[in-house]
Amino acid sequence: MSHAYVFPGQGSQYPGMGKPHYDNNAFSKRIFEQANEILGFKISEAMFHGSEEDLRQTNVTQPAIFLHSVIAYKSIENPTPHMVAGHSLGEFTALVINSTLSFEDALRLVSIRAVAMQKACLSAPSTMAAVLGLEDQKVEEVCQSLGAETGEVVVAANYNCPGQLVISGSVKGIELACERMKAAGAKRALVLPVGGAFHSPLMEPAREELAAAIEQTIFHRGTCPVYQNVVAKGVTDPDQIRQNLINQLTGPVRWTQTIEAMIADGAELFTEVGPGKVLQGLIGKIRKGTHTDGVE
Repeated sequence: MSHAYVFPGQGSQYPGMGKPHYDNNAFSKRIFEQANEILGFKISEAMFHGSEEDLRQTNVTQPAIFLHSVIAYKSIENPTPHMVAGHSLGEFTALVINSTLSFEDALRLVSIRAVAMQKACLSAPSTMAAVLGLEDQKVEEVCQSLGAETGEVVVAANYNCPGQLVISGSVKGIELACERMKAAGAKRALVLPVGGAFHSPLMEPAREELAAAIEQTIFHRGTCPVYQNVVAKGVTDPDQIRQNLINQLTGPVRWTQTIEAMIADGAELFTEVGPGKVLQGLIGKIRKGTHTDGVE
C-alpha cells in the first residue's frame, strides 16, 4: 500500500500544542530545547502556555506548527513514507521528513519566512477570504476581471477542496471580490481574520527575503517525492524543490490538485501528522472514500 504523509499549515495551532510530547518523551524534549536555542526565544513556552492570541502571531505560529509536526512524526514507529506533501507552511515539514532539508536548516527558514511574511503584512493593508460553493474557474474569472477593472490585487490563493477556495489580496479588492462572488452564485464569501494576503503578489518582499536564505541553504535529493504546492506534482530534484519553495510565497497552494496527483500516482492511505485534522477533512472532500488517519 502506498502511504502518503501530509503536514498542516497555519491555522492548525492551539494552546498547549506539543506539551504531551515534551512531557512524555526525552527525545522530543531535546528537540524542543534545540528549537528554543535556534530561534532565540522559548517557542516551547508560547506553545504550552501561550493564549490563542499569542499563537496567532505569524512569527510564533509558523515555527510552532512546524515543530509540533516534526516531533509528532518522530513519535511514529517505523514510518514508511512513499510520498509527502504539506499545505503551505507544511511543505517545510515534508522536506524534513523526506530528508531534503535538515531539521535545523528548515526551522531557520521557517523562522525567516514567518518574520518576512509578518513584515510584508504590515507594509500593505491586505487580507484573505473564503469562497464557498463556486467552481474554481468562476472564482478565477471574477478575480481576473476585478483586478483588470480596478487595479486591486485579488488572486486565488488556496485551492483547498472542490467548492472551497481562498482568495487573497488588498483589503479593498477582497471586499469587492466577496460582493461579486456572491452575485456569481457563491454560497458564502467570508473575509477571514488574517492580517495579510498570503500566496499573492503582495508577498513579494517576503519572497525576496526568503529566496536569499533558501539560496544559501543545502538541499538534498529527497528519499521520496514531495508534492509541492505550486506545481501539484511529485519532485525530487533539489534545484526544482528550491525554486518551487521560493515561488510558493507568491503562488497558490494547489491542494486539491496535489491530492488528486498523489492518488493518481498510487497513494492509498493519507496520514496527517501535526496539530489538528484539517487536512483529513479536505482530503475526504477532494476524493470521497479515501483512507485517512492522523498522528497528533
